[in-house]
Amino acid sequence: MSGIRGTLTPMASWKDVEEQAPELAARARRLFDAHTHKTIATLRADGAPRISGIEAQFDAGELTFGSMPDSRKGADLRRDPRFALHSTSVDPPEGAPAEWAGDAKIAGRAVATGPLDGEVSGDAFRADVTEVVVTCLNEAADRLVVEFWREGSGVRRVERE
Repeated sequence: MSGIRGTLTPMASWKDVEEQAPELAARARRLFDAHTHKTIATLRADGAPRISGIEAQFDAGELTFGSMPDSRKGADLRRDPRFALHSTSVDPPEGAPAEWAGDAKIAGRAVATGPLDGEVSGDAFRADVTEVVVTCLNEAADRLVVEFWREGSGVRRVERE
C-alpha cells in the first residue's frame, strides 16, 4: 500500500484490476476505448479542481496518459498525483434510453514514467488505480446501476431509481 500525505491507500495496476474484477474492467475499458478524448480532473496548487481534455491508453496491463510540455495538468500531477479520469458519455437517441452505453471513471495516482516517446514531447504517466466505476441503466432502463471496484474491497453494485 502506498499513499499521499501519510494516508495509506491501496493502489493497483490496470492488470491488477483486470485480474480482480475482469467483467467490470472489460466494461470500463470498452467505454474508455470507444472515444479518443477523455476528461481528467487534477488538483491545482490551491487545492481547487481542474478538468482538462486528455487521451489515455491501455497498454501491456497499464493505463497510461501524457501531458504536453509545461501544461498545467502535468504540473498538477507532478505536485499532487491524485486524478480522476472520465470516459466520454454519449446521449442515447431521443426516446431510447436503453441504448445509453453508460460511462466509466477511474481514480488513482499518476506516476511519472519519463518523457513521452515519439515525435510529441511532454511527460508520460502511468496510473496506480484506486477505484473504477461504471454507470449504466439496468436491462429495463428504469434504474441507474453503479458498479464500482476498490483495491481490497472487490466489486459492489448499487441500483437507484
